Amino acid sequence: MKKRFLSSVSSSDEAGGASRVRRRALLGTALLAVLVVLAGLGAYLTRDGRNESKVPAQQSSSPSVSPSGTGSSAPTAGSRAVLPVPPSTHDPIVFGKAAAVALWSYDTRSSSQPELLAALHNWLTGEAKYADAASVDRLVVSPVLWGRMADNGQHATATVNEGHFPEAFTRTLQADPGAITTAYVYAVTVSGKQAIAWTGSPTGGAENRVITLAVQCRPSQPCALAGVLPAVAP
Repeated sequence: MKKRFLSSVSSSDEAGGASRVRRRALLGTALLAVLVVLAGLGAYLTRDGRNESKVPAQQSSSPSVSPSGTGSSAPTAGSRAVLPVPPSTHDPIVFGKAAAVALWSYDTRSSSQPELLAALHNWLTGEAKYADAASVDRLVVSPVLWGRMADNGQHATATVNEGHFPEAFTRTLQADPGAITTAYVYAVTVSGKQAIAWTGSPTGGAENRVITLAVQCRPSQPCALAGVLPAVAP
């Protein structure tokens, strides 16, 4: 039977909402006008999130799974996990392309869901007020769904077509070049393709992807990921 691609809807967590809003507000301020063009963003930029609370990771998307999965999320015995490692670069577009590939790639045959999340968190900036880990977590499926995918040996690879600064971000920098020097956070939009395969279907299927990332590149240190924007900025 042909497996179909499924989409999981991320669940909300009121206890951690204030923390996530606060971090996105700071990130939105750093990105200046580029975020203003994103639908609904103006509302949350004006909200105050002073109450901090720790919440579990949220997920918003998932590839295909077998309806008969057992839920085991452990890697195959003897396999070696190949997890994404951030490049050392001062070019936000180069980093953004690499980050997109990392976010669109996974292999349930060689790593667990927590291992992938931990690897992706290593891409985040060490400056806590600009690091939006929740926006990264939402791109990774839940442990239960990961286990169902692992039952089928599901894995995905990604390729990048191109990366660029969104038009609104470029216009803002041209109007005020010094504005970036507060946080050195750049908006980078990347387009590419994700190819998904599983046991019995080595070719699987492919989907076009596009994402806008917030990338911090201070002159004194290599680039790091600040977060994933809630909508794509052209």
